[in-house]
Amino acid sequence: MSRPTSIKTSEEVRDRLSVIAAERGTTITELLDELANREPTDAESEQQRAVAAAAELGIDYSEQVQHAGQHAWAKIRAHQGGAAA
Repeated sequence: MSRPTSIKTSEEVRDRLSVIAAERGTTITELLDELANREPTDAESEQQRAVAAAAELGIDYSEQVQHAGQHAWAKIRAHQGGAAA
């Protein structure tokens, strides 16, 4: 289990979280865990989009496919005058 820590917030936010947690029969800590895990990070969202795009093409998404895609995008950016490949 992870070590406990603290998060600084306003009293209003703390009180609101307390009410929401109580209504759900949980703790503020468990509520924050749920909220934090509900939303994907940008990297997770990008990964999900890549997996879905590969599936649409009938390709199993793998590390090799990921690297090939990154290489292809780097070449496209280079040809568009963006970052060098």
